[in-house]
Amino acid sequence: MNSIRTRIKICGLTREQDVDAAVAAGADAIGFVLYDKSPRHIPIERAAQLARRLPPFVTPVLLFVNAAATEIIAACAYIPGSTVQFHGDETPDQCQQATLNGARAYLRAARIPLGDGAASFDLVKYAQDYSNAQAILLVDHVEGYGGGGKAFNWSLLPPSVNAHLVLSGGLSAANVADGILQVRPRCKTLAVDVSSGVELDGPGNKGIKDADKINRFVAAVRAADRQLAGISNERVPTA
Repeated sequence: MNSIRTRIKICGLTREQDVDAAVAAGADAIGFVLYDKSPRHIPIERAAQLARRLPPFVTPVLLFVNAAATEIIAACAYIPGSTVQFHGDETPDQCQQATLNGARAYLRAARIPLGDGAASFDLVKYAQDYSNAQAILLVDHVEGYGGGGKAFNWSLLPPSVNAHLVLSGGLSAANVADGILQVRPRCKTLAVDVSSGVELDGPGNKGIKDADKINRFVAAVRAADRQLAGISNERVPTA
């Protein structure tokens, strides 16, 4: 029987110990926010410093919002092998230009409305428009840019999307399994992306991760994979 493995990205990292904890837990990608209005923003020099801690086959992802192509190209030169994540209003042509006509892999964020509004978002067309993207990242649509740490209604997504998807927005160890079980059958492959759901509790801790929460999140993803593969009936761990 073929196994199913949901790829995991931990985003918004700012500290060495959090990068190390994410890698130790089994993360496939680490996200660095280069949008200066985000509370998790770090300069490219700091991102490069943290990225040098990554072992082979763990991908650094650089998140931008409406940045100039020259800025993105220059930033990527600091971190070889990085993937770009477009989180603003970038058009397909702008994404191509900033990645040297697709020479560098990129993700395109799709901002899904909360509540019943999710049904009005044409994800099939969006995926077609951004067909050169490596994957479409689904995130909750809140005021401003970036996710608001809120889960949208996954059940209202189209039943079939011809794209690789990355599920984001309000994920935690408590709900990621449900998200995987609902969204994985609707797309080519599914990955998950978490930020606030693995951070320390309390105000002022954006960008400060909790190693225990990271481990519980990864365990919940792996349990969901086993359930999808039909090789385990164990209860999915929750927070």
